[in-house]
Amino acid sequence: MNPNKALWEKGDFTQLAQTMRESGEAFVSTLGITKDLTILDLGCGDGTTAIPAAKLAAKVLGVDIAANLVEAGNKRVQDEGLNNISFREGDAIALTGLDDKSFDMVVTIFGAMFAPKPYDVAKEMVRVTKPGGKIVMGNWIPQDPTLVAQILRISSAYTPAPPEGFISPMLWGKEEEVTDRFVQAGISKENISFSRDTFTFNTPYSPAEFVQTFKTYYGPTMNAFEAAEKEGKAAQLQDELEVLFNSQNKSTDPGKTSVQATFLRVTVKV
Repeated sequence: MNPNKALWEKGDFTQLAQTMRESGEAFVSTLGITKDLTILDLGCGDGTTAIPAAKLAAKVLGVDIAANLVEAGNKRVQDEGLNNISFREGDAIALTGLDDKSFDMVVTIFGAMFAPKPYDVAKEMVRVTKPGGKIVMGNWIPQDPTLVAQILRISSAYTPAPPEGFISPMLWGKEEEVTDRFVQAGISKENISFSRDTFTFNTPYSPAEFVQTFKTYYGPTMNAFEAAEKEGKAAQLQDELEVLFNSQNKSTDPGKTSVQATFLRVTVKV
C-alpha cells in the first residue's frame, strides 16, 4: 500500500480538523473567491477549506489520498446541502483524471506538503491551473517555535530514521526550496511570493485532552507513540507533548485550549 495513503488513513484526522474550522473559514475569506471560480482543494481532508470556498459560490473539487477523509467530506457536503462541491480520492504527485489548465485556483493547506516527490507535486499543481490563475499553499515551517512544527520535531525524535531518499515535508516551509520547485515547474521567480500566517486550533477541552486527540487520531503522532512504546519511552513522549501544549495554550479557561501555529503562505501566479 502507498505509505502516504496508509499514514493519512490511520486514525481519524476529522477529529483534529474540527479544531481548525474557524481558521479554515478565515483563511478562505482572504482568497478573493468570487462566484463560479473553479477551485481545486488538494489534500483537502474533510473540507476545512473546501467547504467554506463552496459556500462562497465557487465550484470546488476536493482531492485527498485518504479514502476515509474523502468519505467524511462527501458526507459533510450532503449534510450542508451543497451541490457545487465534491470530493474524490487522488494523489498530489499524479493528478490523474484532471485535465490541464482546468482550475482558476489550486489551494492546499497542510495537504500537498506531505506528499512525496515534491517536484512532481509542484508540476502537477501548475499543470492543472489555468494561465492567469493562482496556487495558494499553507505549509508548516521547520524549526518554527509554534505548535505543529514542535509536535513534528518532538515526534521525529522517537521514530526510526526515515528510509533512504526520504524528503522531509517540512522543506515546503523553506522559501528557497519552494521557489526552486516551482521554477522547475516553469514558474518565474517574480511570480512566487511568501508571507507568514497563523492557524489557531480551538478545542472545548484541556491541553492534556488535546494531546490525547493527536495521540489517538493523528497518523504521525500515532506512529511516534507506537515507536516510543517499543522503547519504553511512551510516557516520556506524553510528558514532552503535554508540556508543549500547556506552554502554548492561550485560553484562560482551564477546560479549553486555544493554540496558534505559524505557517508559510505561498502564492504562485501561473
